[in-house]
Amino acid sequence: RAAYLGAANLAGYLAGALFGRSLASKTSTRFTLRAMMLLASIAFFACAWPVSFAWFFAWRFLSGVAGGALMVLAAPTVLAHVPPSRRGLAGGLIFMGVGVGIAASGTLVPMLLQQGLEQTWLGLGLISLALTLLAWWGWPTAEAPVATTTHHRHAAPSGTLKALYVEYALNAAGWVPHMIFLVDFVARGLGQGLQTGAQYWVLFGIGATVGPLLAGLLADRIGFGRALRVSFIIEAICVAVPAFGLGSVWLMISSVIVGAFVTGTVPLVLGRVHEILAHHPARQTSAWQTATVGFALFQAVAAYGLSFLFSYSGGNYSLLFLIGTSAMLLAFVIDVVAVVQRSTPEHLLK
Repeated sequence: RAAYLGAANLAGYLAGALFGRSLASKTSTRFTLRAMMLLASIAFFACAWPVSFAWFFAWRFLSGVAGGALMVLAAPTVLAHVPPSRRGLAGGLIFMGVGVGIAASGTLVPMLLQQGLEQTWLGLGLISLALTLLAWWGWPTAEAPVATTTHHRHAAPSGTLKALYVEYALNAAGWVPHMIFLVDFVARGLGQGLQTGAQYWVLFGIGATVGPLLAGLLADRIGFGRALRVSFIIEAICVAVPAFGLGSVWLMISSVIVGAFVTGTVPLVLGRVHEILAHHPARQTSAWQTATVGFALFQAVAAYGLSFLFSYSGGNYSLLFLIGTSAMLLAFVIDVVAVVQRSTPEHLLK
């Protein structure tokens, strides 16, 4: 049944990503963001009471809806009010929260579980509600300034944008071996036990916490396009590390760096969307929505597909990490080809 609840959360996330902009257009972006944060908080409290499986299913679905809508709406809403030269740093700060959540799952949640499952849900609900209240008045009260009409004289680079969608989706697939199998690999594959495996997950979460900020600072210096290509290569190397049995030190480095890029790539892709559609600001939010939906779909397909392959191969961990590496390398190749096809040496420097 846990798998069905996970599927409900994913289905809700996809629904939220697909219809978040429609909800905002019917009311306002600020109202929708507030409502989704409240919904996520209420979902935690609701899960503290085990009414029935259908009850859990419904609330995990609604929690996913909130998450998907927030992912689509929050960052573009804030970044539209940030100067382009500071969007890397701003995007990094926004998505640090995802990393904090991952780190908390390996530290705070086990502590809460010692008090009981009901107390854990209530504790998470209180934390979520406190963060909702903290952010309540922070959302922009007005839409970002509308771009001048001269911007629309430029043709939208649809080929480069479509390539970015595929790259982001491939990244989602490439992270799956670490996100789903890292703890099991350490615990059972290396025979070090679940406690040691959990320690690697905490390292993964620490990387995920600082990753967005570091990636954003890098993008502000060298541009989102170049930063994204650098990230693909580093990710490919680090995802491959567990497949070669290089020892604990390298595995720890791999855990931290992959964790950093799991969250750090998000502001890079969002910033790249803004770069590509700099002359078409009205399309930026819908493009980010498309990228988010593709990301979620590929991550789900990869999770189920690699789980099946793992069972079919008799527990071959190395195969999973090598497939993840291949996805990262393919994303790099697609990005380079898209940039070369689009342009001149001037574009290659972006």
